[in-house]
Amino acid sequence: MKIENTKAQMRKGVLEYCILSILQHGDAYTSEILSQLKDAKLLVVEGTVYPLLTRLKNAGLLEYRWEESTSGPPRKYYDLTETGKIFLNELNTTWSELVEAVNLVTNNKSTEK
Repeated sequence: MKIENTKAQMRKGVLEYCILSILQHGDAYTSEILSQLKDAKLLVVEGTVYPLLTRLKNAGLLEYRWEESTSGPPRKYYDLTETGKIFLNELNTTWSELVEAVNLVTNNKSTEK
C-alpha cells in the first residue's frame, strides 16, 4: 500500500469542509480558493475543485455570481447560502468530535490489549 494514496484520500475527505470554511469569510473565485488550499498544503488541482463546487452549489450550500474582470474573462464568485452556513456549523461540530476521537485513539498510551 502506498502512503501517497492514503494521504490523498484523507485530503479528499476534508476538502468539502475546507472549501466551505474558506467561503465563510466572504465570497471568492476558484483561483482564490485553490490558492488558499495550496497555501495550506492541501495540494489540490482545478479538476478536483470545479466538480466539488458544482456539487456544493447543486446541494444548495453555495451560490455564485458572475463579475467582470479587468484582467481577463468574467469570474464566478462563490458564496455560502444560509443553508451552507448552517451546514458548515454542523461540520464544525462534527470535525471537533472527530479530531477528539482520533486523538483519543492515536494518543492512547494504554498497555491494555
